[in-house]
Amino acid sequence: MYLREVTVNNQVGLHARPATFFIQKANEFKSSIWVEKEERRVNAKSLLGVLSLGIVKGSSINIMADGPDETEAVGALAELISSNFANV
Repeated sequence: MYLREVTVNNQVGLHARPATFFIQKANEFKSSIWVEKEERRVNAKSLLGVLSLGIVKGSSINIMADGPDETEAVGALAELISSNFANV
């Protein structure tokens, strides 16, 4: 299990279009991946799950993965968020 905390700083948070890019990136990996905000944890490969967290600008979230490519998965998703989705 690998975990990393990131802060979402893009203007709209993790809603609609950014959430779609996040889910697409998560689905590139074999590991099980979760996003956690406060006490709620959802599957990072589920659009409805991610949207249900209501992640807005300034939110701190944990990205967790468990599997053969867990470190790469968390790193790629954290980089996507840190870059404010600039590379998509």
